[in-house]
Amino acid sequence: MRFAKSLLLLWLLSCITGTLPAQTIPPQDATLSNYTYPYPVHYLTLDIQGQRLKMAYMDVQPAQPNGKAVMLLHGKNFCGAYWDSTAADLSRNGFRVIIPDQVGFGKSDKPAHLQYSFQLLAQNTKALLDTLHITKTAVLGHSMGGMVAIRFALMYPQVTEKLVLEDPIGLEDWKIKVPYQSVDKWYQSELKQDYEKIKKYQLENYYAGEWKPAYDKWARLLASWTQGPDYPRIAWNSALTYDMIFTQPVYYEFEHIQAPTLLIIGQRDRTALGKANVPAEVRKTMGNYPELGKSAARRIPHAKLVPLEGVGHLPHIQAYKKFITPLLAFLEQGS
Repeated sequence: MRFAKSLLLLWLLSCITGTLPAQTIPPQDATLSNYTYPYPVHYLTLDIQGQRLKMAYMDVQPAQPNGKAVMLLHGKNFCGAYWDSTAADLSRNGFRVIIPDQVGFGKSDKPAHLQYSFQLLAQNTKALLDTLHITKTAVLGHSMGGMVAIRFALMYPQVTEKLVLEDPIGLEDWKIKVPYQSVDKWYQSELKQDYEKIKKYQLENYYAGEWKPAYDKWARLLASWTQGPDYPRIAWNSALTYDMIFTQPVYYEFEHIQAPTLLIIGQRDRTALGKANVPAEVRKTMGNYPELGKSAARRIPHAKLVPLEGVGHLPHIQAYKKFITPLLAFLEQGS
């Protein structure tokens, strides 16, 4: 009876706050074995730097194909699962939807050692498309996925029919303002992560200080790793990819993008790597997405900017209708 009352209290707490205490978050292993994705997961085996690694992906087939494909690339603190609603609508409109988990993320392998680069992630993604016999696709990248998408579009312009950048990071070069932080320091910082810290970061940086219960499952998923036995390896991969992001800007190559490009930019987004490590006056100059979006749209040939007022870093989670409407219009244009 006492146990039942405790569960009832936890449930009531979740209804009121939209969250549950961190200790109720079930631990996950390195490849999220006990976490169910919205669509069946397949695996591609890759031989990389002397290792055989598995790359997870979803391949969502439309009931009435329009002959077009869209590839969705996740951000750093996410995995392919958060594209659930987007994939459903794209599929409903006839698109085949390919959703990879990059190596080091989601259900894909977390190697003990790997020299990460955006070129490597783009090559892995191209290998997946080759396996699926997809020769042309639209590419949509969110956050870090935006940097991967840009690198992919630059490396494989003949494959990239259209490019969509949803609040991509990399619209500025942070290393100009932020002191370099070693991989070891990133690693020590990642080891200290927990649910409360993850939620606080996302609240401040992703959702402009406004938290809703719907956001909590993504914070909980990330936190589930911190409670599992594989977390040191996950934290190490996270540290390696932070170093990749910081040291490999795509910012200087926007003029070389050939594909028609759509920029969907939340106007309350203030994400910037390393801004906690600079003085307050410098911090104010970083992550100004309203200006960064305009600047990128001017520099990228054939670019269109869609600013979303009142929206932060995650339009497809925070303001789905505002996100999906211009996305579908852009993808269907010229079809």
